[in-house]
Amino acid sequence: MIEILSPGAYATVQDLGRPGYAHLGVPRSGAADRRSLTLANRLVGNPEGHAAIELTFGGARLRFPRPCWIAVTGAPCPLQVPRGHAGVGMCAPVWMPAGSELGVGVPAAGLRTYVAVRGGVDVEPVLSSRSTDSLSGLGPAPLRAGQRLAVGPVAGLGPITVDAAPPLSLPRQPVLRVLPGPREDWFAPAALGVLCGGPYEVTAESNRVGMRLSGPVLPRARTGELPSEGMVQGAIQVPPSGSPIIFLADHPPTGGYPVIAVVAAADLPLAAQLRPGDHLHFRH
Repeated sequence: MIEILSPGAYATVQDLGRPGYAHLGVPRSGAADRRSLTLANRLVGNPEGHAAIELTFGGARLRFPRPCWIAVTGAPCPLQVPRGHAGVGMCAPVWMPAGSELGVGVPAAGLRTYVAVRGGVDVEPVLSSRSTDSLSGLGPAPLRAGQRLAVGPVAGLGPITVDAAPPLSLPRQPVLRVLPGPREDWFAPAALGVLCGGPYEVTAESNRVGMRLSGPVLPRARTGELPSEGMVQGAIQVPPSGSPIIFLADHPPTGGYPVIAVVAAADLPLAAQLRPGDHLHFRH
């Protein structure tokens, strides 16, 4: 099992989410940075979809009563590991002896860090997923100090074959590629150019549901209300204020504000690592 000595600012259990239930009003949820989650699982020989711990702003401390393999990926954090493990860092499988503790510091850049354990975090699944959904409340509650998490069986898992992987690269002012629409016609003809002119700043009113941005206002060509329609992760929804919001992992399945563009799926892991105060650009 894993003992949570301190969860840091905000920690949850995440896997690849619960797709296929949007028509019932259930968000997909899952890891905000899917690329870092799947990497952590591969490093310890797990299937990519096994559940792991997602840390926000690091600052956690975990204890492992039994020996196990772990890997830490995502936003780069200083690690405190048992004596004799000096030099061990992120993006590599790490052997944790029985009773050892892992300390995860605060990242200098980036937002979300993942801790995978060989066998996966074995909490009770809800709708075939172990993910915490901060919007609907499905899945396990956010982690708290003193909590214990079961670890799944390791029998039948493949061998650990990788010594290390490249660390996460985080540009100072990332560029997110976007596809226009589906409601581009609700905006002034120059609005998409304004969006891609930027820059925009991530505000503190951001979480796993969506990332609110401040910057150039996107003018509308149409007024009135838009009937609620289906939403996807990466949708850039624009409320009447004209300030865009990027929908992230826990976004609602429907929304009533027009979507001017959608962030390319390949750039969503980078978007998930942006923190309040970061600046970004969009590119058509």
